[in-house]
Amino acid sequence: MQGFDPKFSDFPDYIIGITKEIWEDRHISSLHDYYSSDIVVRSPASIVVGNQNVIGATMATLAEFPDRRLLGEDVIWSGDPETGMLSSHRIISTATHSGTGVYGNATGTKLTYRIIADCHAINNQINDEWLIRDQGAIVRQLGWDPQDYARDLIQKEGGIGSCSHPFSPKQDIQGPYTQQGNDNEWGALYADVLTRIMSAEMSIIPTAYDRAVIAELPGYQTALSHDGLDHFWMSLRSSFPNATFSIDHVIGRDDPLMPPRAAIRWSLHGVHDGWGQFGAPTGAQVYIMGISHAEFGPRGIRKEFTVFDETAVWKQIILHTGAV
Repeated sequence: MQGFDPKFSDFPDYIIGITKEIWEDRHISSLHDYYSSDIVVRSPASIVVGNQNVIGATMATLAEFPDRRLLGEDVIWSGDPETGMLSSHRIISTATHSGTGVYGNATGTKLTYRIIADCHAINNQINDEWLIRDQGAIVRQLGWDPQDYARDLIQKEGGIGSCSHPFSPKQDIQGPYTQQGNDNEWGALYADVLTRIMSAEMSIIPTAYDRAVIAELPGYQTALSHDGLDHFWMSLRSSFPNATFSIDHVIGRDDPLMPPRAAIRWSLHGVHDGWGQFGAPTGAQVYIMGISHAEFGPRGIRKEFTVFDETAVWKQIILHTGAV
């Protein structure tokens, strides 16, 4: 771990360790050390530039969810300390809605939801990030439908003419990380599976996935076996049948005491011109940033984890239709 604090035994230990230190141990000021001053953080809702903005957002979240925990399920990573490393960090977060904030007045509701963050780090500091929080899970547990939450958010932000627009490639800023992962066989295999699914080759699912596969999906939903996966991917793709599917980053890994794993950051960009998960076609231009993790077993993929932000998709649709 050349260039990193020696208290961290390896890169996953660094990623999991600083996450706990910042959020749960309340060392928020350590973001000045662990995040670069000009970091670019992309999320489905927005793009944020600069460490000071990250610190402000962190404090606002903790004011609304003061007991928030971030439990690291896995860190799938590539690179090396000398040239920089990219982590795809999958988290289960628990929190109580104890304060008033972006989700409204405090409700006392206890939440559980997933996050996946892709972070580039070098010399003990993160300087580029892609962050996806399962907003659908959060708002559903707070009693909202994701579409209604997006509509309410637009109104709170001043209406269609004044509100912030979700992230899209035209807003992007090139950060220091320009790689696309590694060439491990498991990453390549998973990228091929997702590409074929998004090319309407749904017949790959019984071939590539274990019959007992468990998939953890947006909205903190769980799908079991091939039919559950088929329904999820079909409902998403059928909403945007002509959109461009892109594999944006690929990591595969073999690690001791772990099954072979892969992490894929992907995007779907195009017109909402089909019936599916997002209702009647509207003609809205939509950009979806997603991250999926897979664990392999002797009979194919046995666990899959996918995160994207349903509320950001609905916000793009509502901004197009004007149906506030």
